[in-house]
Amino acid sequence: MPKIKTRRAAAKRFKITASGKIRRKKAFASHILTKKSPKRKKNLRKATLVDRSDHERVGKMLPYL
Repeated sequence: MPKIKTRRAAAKRFKITASGKIRRKKAFASHILTKKSPKRKKNLRKATLVDRSDHERVGKMLPYL
């Protein structure tokens, strides 16, 4: 069997934690920041975890992660 290719776009967006969970960056933080409150923008800087329901989908894109 040939090796499965990793989706390179997904590989740049997701990292795995020590406990095996998948980290991701939050959306809506790149532009049109003037109308967003400082509290909201500060919260968008933090990384968060991929939901358990999406783990299978992300796992298929990243077979060797």
